Formats: sequence, structure tokens, C-alpha cells
Amino acid sequence: MPIGQVPNLLPGDRLWIHPDFPESQSTRFVLIVVFLRGATNPPPAEWFTRVDTWTKQAREEGVFVTVPQEAQQAIMFLAPATGGDFSTLRNAVKGRPGIFVRATQDLQAASLDRMRLDAYLAEVKVTSQTDPKSLKDRAQKAASVLGIRLDQQCFDKPTDQQAPCLTQHTDGMVLDDANVSNRVSQLTTGSGADLMNQLSYSALGGAGVYSPYIGAIVDTARILASLHTAHFQYIPALALPTEDTLNLRLNVPPSFRDPKSVVVVALPPVGPAKIPPLHPVNPADQYCAEKTGLVFPAEGAPLVYATPEVHDLKLHIQSKSDPIEVPLKADASQGGLVLAHAMPPLPSGELTGVVKGKWGFDDWEGPRFHLVSAGTGKWTVSPSDESALVVGRDDTLHIQGDNALCIEKIEAQLPGASAVELKWKSPTPNVLELGVPMKDAAPGPVTINIHQYGMDKPDKLTLMAYSEAASLERLKLSAGDAEAALTGNRLDEVAKVSLNGIEWAPADLKRVQDQDRLEVKTDADTAHLESGKRYTAKVELRDGRELKVPVSVELPRPQVTLLSKGTQDEESAEPSPVHLGSANDLPVDGRLVFFLKSKTPANFPRDEKVEVAAADNSFRTTLSVSDGTLMLEDANTALGVVEPLVKFGSSAFGPVQARVVSADGVAGEWLSLGTLVRVPGFKELHCPHNPSRQCTLTGTNLFLAESVAASADFDNAVDVPPDFTGTQLTVPHPVNGVLYLKLRDDPETVQTLALSVMPLTPGTQAPTTPAPKPAATAPTTEQPSAQTPAPPPSNTEP
Repeated sequence: MPIGQVPNLLPGDRLWIHPDFPESQSTRFVLIVVFLRGATNPPPAEWFTRVDTWTKQAREEGVFVTVPQEAQQAIMFLAPATGGDFSTLRNAVKGRPGIFVRATQDLQAASLDRMRLDAYLAEVKVTSQTDPKSLKDRAQKAASVLGIRLDQQCFDKPTDQQAPCLTQHTDGMVLDDANVSNRVSQLTTGSGADLMNQLSYSALGGAGVYSPYIGAIVDTARILASLHTAHFQYIPALALPTEDTLNLRLNVPPSFRDPKSVVVVALPPVGPAKIPPLHPVNPADQYCAEKTGLVFPAEGAPLVYATPEVHDLKLHIQSKSDPIEVPLKADASQGGLVLAHAMPPLPSGELTGVVKGKWGFDDWEGPRFHLVSAGTGKWTVSPSDESALVVGRDDTLHIQGDNALCIEKIEAQLPGASAVELKWKSPTPNVLELGVPMKDAAPGPVTINIHQYGMDKPDKLTLMAYSEAASLERLKLSAGDAEAALTGNRLDEVAKVSLNGIEWAPADLKRVQDQDRLEVKTDADTAHLESGKRYTAKVELRDGRELKVPVSVELPRPQVTLLSKGTQDEESAEPSPVHLGSANDLPVDGRLVFFLKSKTPANFPRDEKVEVAAADNSFRTTLSVSDGTLMLEDANTALGVVEPLVKFGSSAFGPVQARVVSADGVAGEWLSLGTLVRVPGFKELHCPHNPSRQCTLTGTNLFLAESVAASADFDNAVDVPPDFTGTQLTVPHPVNGVLYLKLRDDPETVQTLALSVMPLTPGTQAPTTPAPKPAATAPTTEQPSAQTPAPPPSNTEP
């Protein structure tokens, strides 16, 4: 296998090494291959292999070297041939092996990072020459998967200046990659982060051949400088593989005078392979298998895109018959894996593709992708849109099917016209929403052609386009309302509606079953209109025509103003340790009280009722003066009282609202009262003396809490599973006796919990199961003894 595809060596592997010097090489070099076994165990003499590069055998046949058992690192030296060169180098390595272990580590990391940068620079260069318009997109994708820091300001420059900007100041462009760090540190105790820290200071080396890594090389060179003798000095070299060749890059020229330069070259690490952690960018995404230019976005392993160490990639697709394998290649410019050739025929439906290949000599299984293969679609028009195509205006059509992922384009064949491509979107995977241009169309059949990737013929749907004349049915409003509703057909042509000096302007047009409903609004006062009286309004169309429409005026709707709201606890009830963080949060076990002031009519009628209901209408109750749940404070103001737990039960939660209903059954507008929340029955909080350890919180209905934290910003919060059935929770140690929680009924609001902190005894230790997700370590600073704060104020909004 070519050295470029080898990420690691194992004991027993054979290396074929062939020095590639020109025929005119005047200086003779000795090549020494050495295997190391850690910083504290010098290698034996037989682990040193000398190759005289000028001999006929070395030039023509090369040399084979076997990785010995117990080897941990491999390194090569190139030294000018002198008397005692081999023994001098061997004694240096055996005398201080730790220096060369560290040098191997740094050089391996620097070489891998240089290949990442080279891959990025090559992509920018090629794209800038072949497709400058796509430079921003391709450069951003390449930088993302290769772990390169990108200067976004370069894209603000003219097109011809973007590529030079992106490739200048390469110092510090390489970001840390955990996979590389693991690769380097797998056989040594040195820290890979030390190398990356050095990269950010690469200006120390000036404008060298590989200046982003000069800091690391300077560090290595300083370590090797401790071995400086009168005859030899050691200089590091980056080994950049190209198939079966190691290209060596030096930052300083070698010296052939005393002290002569010994070039230090790191070989791949010895030990088990570290599989690259490649994963999908969005694991839940689906991909159309037949789509042209299909890309599987994947990240997390820059070396997959920068080196050939991962090779022979294939997408393994398991079908009901035989498995299908399609060759893949890693393309950094597209930010993922792409097909090497077109996808073969696949069975229709949902499939799973697994990326497989080789990581060096080892089999490798990478990320999984969800595929959808196109098939003959079963498309149907939504029942509400079966008669939605009306000539003279642009209509919206909703179509339902199995999956819209593989749709390539949608065309419409209009009566008496050529096919036109439609604009469409898919709000959900099985629904299509498309606009049909019917403004200049004629009545008649309309054929919708749905083209899918990989399908020879489109799926067809045939609908009828109707000619609909403007017709008006009725204008309906309540006296005093600013809004009115006009019903009929072709109401998109309405410009304004007028009656007795009042003018309404169109606001919102909807299609309800087989007719249009147009909401119109006015700024004028409509209170003088009499309910039950016959009126006729004038409707002006956009083309200047005027039509008449009958008007229905209903009784004025009662109008009230919410003056205040609040909650009250029972006198016998113990104060709750939970202080609600918002006045809009209403505890379900409290008494909800609110004041309403009547606007229309001026006095609050004694026979008027108040409805209190959930926003989703899942529960409701009615308050009245007669049953005592509504009490008049004066002629204009009424007090409403509701006990949610009694009226609605323990399952009541969420937004709650109120409206008045007149004795004639005319309802006013809804007014928001707040959000009903249920609070767990917290009992005791037991904590150890050490504030770095967690506490045990006991109580009932603990599942009503969504999360508990020791700070208001919810760092290191404990999440409570929705199916939690226990009576004890492990929570962070409180700060000053206060915990913060979010209730499941209103997770956006932060509440506070104040309980007396009791010592933690073995009897109060939280059980191991069931348990919420573990929290992070609590703060380690010593806190004073927690004390119970004063009872929180009443949750009342003035």
C-alpha cells in the first residue's frame, strides 16, 4: 500500500524504502531508520537500520525494514556520510530517546495540518481560475470540513481580489482537530494541544515554506538543538506524502559543513488505528438518491478530505434483494461525500446508505444517511382546493403525496397555452404548495406535471379552471365594530365598501369552502348603526364598477377592559416555596381574581356573564352575579373569581382567557388572563456540607418541573424527564439557599425555589433509579449556610 494511504504502522509491517536522489547527487547521504519504544526505554541496537543511499542496491532495489514488536514510534534520519555518522546518531537516540519521541509527535501533527491547509489553498486556487462566482460557497464549505479559519471580509472585495485575500496571511488559519490530536498522542504522553498553541505564534519563523507551522518546528528544532555537536546538527522536515512518495519540506537549508545537518523525518505512528469520527452534518436529513449532483454533507474528520488515508469509499445500500454499492469520493469544495458516478436503479421508497471504505489497511464504516428513492407518486389535490383554480387571478394549490424530496420541477399545461414551470415549496415532506398563474388563463382543464429525479415520465394531475364572476352575498358586522365580513366570489376585485359615510378597506381575503370571505376594516365609528335595520352598502371594484350588497347589523358586542389580575392562596394553605417569576403565571391550585370595567354598555349589566376558558378551548367555565362567582364592585366594575383546580381539575394548564357574554348571547373579544401552571409539591431539600456535591430534593409530582439549576442562566441544569415517577431528585447545590426551576407548563419563565437546606444523611440519599440526566459539577467555592428567605410576595399584577 502506498505510504500516503497508511495512517499507522503495526508490529510486523514491512516498509519498502527507496531513496530518490538525482543521478548528479554529489553529496552522499546515509539513511537511518529507527524504531523507538517510548521516552524512557532506549531502543536496542538491532532497531537501527543503515542504508547507504549511493549504493547500486539502494538506488535500484531499495531496502525492506520490518516494524519490530513493542515499537511505538518510527523515525528516519538523512545525514551526510562521514566517519562515525551511524554510531554518533545511534548513540544520540539511545542516550536521549525522549527528545526524538517528542520530535516525532510534533512533526506528525505539523505534516497532517499542512496537508489540510494545502488542500484548502489548492481548492481556492482552482475555483478562482475555473468558477470565480462560486468561490465563496466552495471556499466556505472547504474551510468548514477541513477545519480552516476563514476571513469573511475577503468576500466583500471584488471577485478578482477574493482569492488572493483568502490565501494570504496563512499564519493561524489551521484550527485544532481532535482527531489529529488523538492520532499524534496515541503513543506518547505529550500534549497535542502544545503543538496547536505553537501554531498561533508562527510569525516567529517569518515567511518560510510552511510558515503556519514554523512555531511548532521552532519548538522541535530547539529540542533537537540540545543534541548539537561539533559535527552534527538536527533539522526537522515535514513529510507530505503523494501516493508512494514522501516529499520532504525544510524550513532552513541544510549545511554540508561542520556542523553538518541531519534531517529528521517522522514516519506514521506505530499502534492501533484511530478511526476518523466522520458524521453527518444533520443526521435526521433525508436525501433523494437520484438527485443530480447529490452531496452527503459530513464533517468531524478533516483528514478524510485532506489525505488519502481513507480510500476505496463506497455507499452501501441495503435493499430487499441484493445490497448495492456505489463508489464515493470526499470533496472538500462541496462539503461532503459525492458519488463517483450516477446512482444505479434503486427500489422506490426509503432506504439507508452506510459509508464504508478502508482506513489504511483496516475496514472502516462511516456515517449513515437516510435516502429516498423516487417512484410513481400518488398525488392528490387537497379537498379544499379542488375548485381553487379560478381564471383571472393567481391561485395557490395544495397537493398531497408520499414524499416531495425527489421532485425536480413542476409544470402546468394551461388551456390554450404552452406548459409553464411553476414555483413550489414543500412545507411538510408530503405536501406541495404551488402557485398557478391563472390571471391570463382561459377556463378549462389544467394538467399539473410533476417531474421527479430518475423518472422518465412525470406524474400527472388534471383539474378544472373555472370562470367566476364577481358576486356579493352579504356584509355582516356588529354595531360598534371596526371590522366587517364580506362574503361572495371574486372578492379580490373589491377596492372599498361604503355605507352612510363609513368606508371599509380590504384587509384579509380567505377562501372558505366554495366562496370568498373578505375581512374589511374602518377607522370610522359604527356605533350608530341599528341592529335589525335593513341597510344596503356600495362596493366599488378595482375596475371602477360599483355593486350593491345587503348589510346585516347585529347587536353591539359587549366590551370590557381588564383592570388587574392576581392570585390568592387559601388562608389555611402553607406558603409555597416556589416564587413565580412572571405575573402572567397563575398557579392552578390558587384562586384567580380579576377586575373588569365595562366600556359598552357603560354600566356592567347584572345579567351579563363572563366566560373563562383555555386558549385552545379545552376547558371553560362561566361566571355570573347570580352564582356569586362574579361580584359588582360598582356600576361599572366587576370582580371575577375562579378556582381553577376546582373548576377545571389538575390537568388544566396553559394560556387562559376571558370574555363577556351579554344576556342575548352576543360575545365580546377575548382578553388574556395569563398562563395556568402546575407546581410540584416540593417538601425538603437535603444537602451535604461540601457545596461541590449535589443535593436531594423531595416532593410530589416532580415531573411538572422541566429543569432545575443553581443559577438563573441555567448553566449545568438538571433536566427532569417527562415520564419521571420518583419522589426524589438529584439537584445542584443551591446558592444562598435558592434554586431556579422551569415549569413544564411555562418553560420560558424562570421560577425560584426557596427551601430550608437540611443536612444530607444516608437515609435521604437520592435513589440511583429513576434519575434525571446528570448535572455538571456544581461550583466548588465555599458558600455560607443556606437559610430560608422571607416568604415571596403575592403574585399580583396591578
